[in-house]
Amino acid sequence: MDELLNRSWDVIIVGAGLGGGLCGRALAEAGLSVLFVEKGSTGPRLAENGQECGYDDPFARQMFGCWPVPVESTVDGATSVGWGAQGVGVGGTSVFYAAAMEQPERHDMESVPGLPHPTGGWPVGYDEFAPWYDRARDVMAVNGSQDPLGEPAAPLAAPRPLAARDEALGQALERAGLHPYRAHLGIRQLEGCRECIGRKCPRDCKMDGRSAGVLPALATGRAAVLDGTDALSLQGDARTVTHLRVRRDGVEHLLSARAFVLAGGSLSSPRLLLASSTDYWPDGCGNTSGLVGRGLMFHINERIAIWPPRNAPVSAPGPLKTFSLRDLYRDGPDRMGLFQSLGLPADYGNILYVLRQRYQASPFRHLRIGHELLRLPALTAAKLLGDARVFAGIIEDLPDEDNRVRHDPARPDTIIYEYRMSEELLARRLRFRKLLKRRLRGLRSLWLSHAPELNIAHPCGTLRFSDDPRQGVLDRDCKAHDLDNLFVADASFMPSSTGVNPGMTIVANALRVADAMARRLKAAP
Repeated sequence: MDELLNRSWDVIIVGAGLGGGLCGRALAEAGLSVLFVEKGSTGPRLAENGQECGYDDPFARQMFGCWPVPVESTVDGATSVGWGAQGVGVGGTSVFYAAAMEQPERHDMESVPGLPHPTGGWPVGYDEFAPWYDRARDVMAVNGSQDPLGEPAAPLAAPRPLAARDEALGQALERAGLHPYRAHLGIRQLEGCRECIGRKCPRDCKMDGRSAGVLPALATGRAAVLDGTDALSLQGDARTVTHLRVRRDGVEHLLSARAFVLAGGSLSSPRLLLASSTDYWPDGCGNTSGLVGRGLMFHINERIAIWPPRNAPVSAPGPLKTFSLRDLYRDGPDRMGLFQSLGLPADYGNILYVLRQRYQASPFRHLRIGHELLRLPALTAAKLLGDARVFAGIIEDLPDEDNRVRHDPARPDTIIYEYRMSEELLARRLRFRKLLKRRLRGLRSLWLSHAPELNIAHPCGTLRFSDDPRQGVLDRDCKAHDLDNLFVADASFMPSSTGVNPGMTIVANALRVADAMARRLKAAP
């Protein structure tokens, strides 16, 4: 342990989740020494719990990979305190994710005829990103089928065969004039794979920050993990970060490296920069633009249950996360998003988890009995939904500098954010619902979302990249404009949220950033 604390590394990465894990793997495979600094534990390899760990104790939650303290969110002026969707530990939040690896479309990154980009376009456009998406598909073992509405793309690995009832549902969607394709998933086709949607994978089937990132990095012999370690602040001079101040087992240490990568996620990486105020960085590290923590985006979710046709045959179970559709990805000038199978059965446990998440955001959250009373409606809903498949529409969010992450020095572990839904976003949501109702006419379905629902598992944009230092925190290589050796490899860099899950873009960009870093570090004396 002393060697990890006392040596100087080529790269220190704060956070061992999806972006940090894949960035660290690429750097280690390029021959550089890498130290992952992770707040949570490595955890038992065979763990397979979900995020509903059932504990309020911070230590117990952290051991199960769940963020240890409640999140404080102020949404549309109403403040609530409850458990968030952020994970902690090796693999980060990605150990719980559904492994969706969907690539954005061209208009997500740049202006196209009839649809100007709301930010003017990303500094790195669609074609420049394309080879990194190709690389991400290989690294993440992505399987699925081609989107019939999309641009021609390289073949994917074949997905597992569908259950007969899902096959019948896909045919029903096609008869309704829709264009379903097999969802793009980062899941290896290993014998006996259970997919582990929404929970930890005890094997190496699901490709996440641990299985696809940290473990391959460790296998090179050039990487190590310092877990159970809190990153407190960065230290350095005007243009260079020299040390990361950490606390482990109650003792503070200074860790040194040639370069540093922030990969704690869009709700945590900005807080570390804001906590790093010095004489050189009076407003926080890398914050001369004043944009650190600003521009927070999520997606809005629209959940709906769809039943297979009544005469659909019964067969052995198949994969859980089945279809994606892009029929409503855009509607003229309106940016919408992906419509996809959630991959979670509408069973008692999953319904209870969702109800408890909503209860935590209600004014009655302090009444403990309410958590127990939710069991009855969860059981009733599970019986009502039966073999329905739960789908979710993603509606793209756009940046607003007033939506932001804050840092409270008195509560450094508490994630605090402020967010207001714009009238424009709410109008697009209503348009999406109207279009989807029309397209699903004739299918047995039931809306599960009524009020606007933020997808709190998809935060992004709080350290956006831009060619203009006045408009972004990072440059095109995701290096801080203000510093020569500080990089970011999580979803914070995204200037817009796109219409798909962020996982594929996080991986592609992490590999791209690692390549730029490796070239820079190898060229340095």
